[in-house]
Formats: sequence, structure tokens, C-alpha cells
Amino acid sequence: MILIMGASSGLGAAIAKQYSADHQPIFISGRNPERLADTASACHQQYLLGSKSVDLSNAQSVSLLFDELPITPTCIIFSAGSGCFGPLDTQKPDDIAAVIENNLLSACLFLREVVKRYQDLAINVVVVMSTAAQVPKPEESTYCAVKWGVKGLLESLRLELKAKPIRFTAVYPGGMDTAFWINSAKTIDTSSFMTADEAASMLKGALMQTEHGCISDITINRR
Repeated sequence: MILIMGASSGLGAAIAKQYSADHQPIFISGRNPERLADTASACHQQYLLGSKSVDLSNAQSVSLLFDELPITPTCIIFSAGSGCFGPLDTQKPDDIAAVIENNLLSACLFLREVVKRYQDLAINVVVVMSTAAQVPKPEESTYCAVKWGVKGLLESLRLELKAKPIRFTAVYPGGMDTAFWINSAKTIDTSSFMTADEAASMLKGALMQTEHGCISDITINRR
């Protein structure tokens, strides 16, 4: 079973639909219950083992999610997050707090629970970030800050758990046309951006593993 977080929209929703279409059992989760229900209805029902709306910034909610999983996942895809854009002096304190909660705090609490439960299992944990975790970008200061924080968290976990069978894959997508930009209040032309379906197809292909090898870092850029 593949556990997919952030499946209520964007890349998470797209990859959930594609995996279920490929007859891969999935369990999906997201912040928004209405959009998550839309994703669930678009999946192949025979391979959708469950869905649950979860506040990932709440440790108890994260723990309850794992308690309710029908089986132990073989792969976990964490694609949750939100954005906050514009010059730093124009960003509202509540928006800054929300982007920290929805990105960095959520990743810390989620990965904490994953490590507690699964560090001795050969599970691949895929953490989707952004190219904003690789290079600084103007008017994306707080977004870059939290994504760089998630990157630091992931790379530190790799070192902590290098003797364990659990593995972590970092994914850095950039230039993807999703509702993320509509909700960001940032004016940007997305006409040349790749679709979420395109990015999901490339990610699925890159996540293929062999007995003795895997891809640890994936950057998905638009042309």
C-alpha cells in the first residue's frame, strides 16, 4: 500500500489517481475534506483502501492517522504544504504562521511518527518539497525558509538513520501549473508550466527501485 499525503489537490491528487489506475493499493489524506473526497471519487475504487482528512500540524491527529491504516505502507509520499508570497514586509503574521505550520511543523510531526513506527522496515519515504528548497527566490522568502527547513530535516534524518532499512527520497518540483498559484495571490504566468499529471508521471517513473539501487534525489523542472 502507498500512503499519499497532500492528496486533496495538485501533485498529491494526481499521483493518487495514477497509482490507483495502475492497480496499486493506496490510502490518501489531505487537509481539505471536500477536495479530498473529490480525489477519492476519481480514484479506482477497488484500489482505494481509505481516505482521511488530517491536520498534520497536530501530533495527535498524525498518530491517529497511522493507527487507522489498514496495513503497513510500503511507500509513503508526503506532498503536503502551502505557500506565502510577496515582499516580506507585506506578508501578514497569520499567513507566515500558517506556512510554517503547513510545511515545516507538519513535516516534522509527520516524519517523527513515520520514524517511530517504521524505521526498522524497508519503506521508501518520499518527501515532496520544491525547487524553492534549492535556490532562493524573490518574494518567496518565507516559503523558501520553510522548504529549506524541510530539506535540512530530511538530510539530517538520512544521517541519523543511515544504518536502518528505511529510506528517504527528496523531490524538488518546479514550474507546475496547479491551484497552488491561484490560491497564492502571486501574479504569475503559468501557461508554460507542466501539469500536475505530467509531474506525477515523471515522479512515478523516477521512483522505480531495484534490489540494490534507488534514486535518492529527484528534481522535476519544466522545459
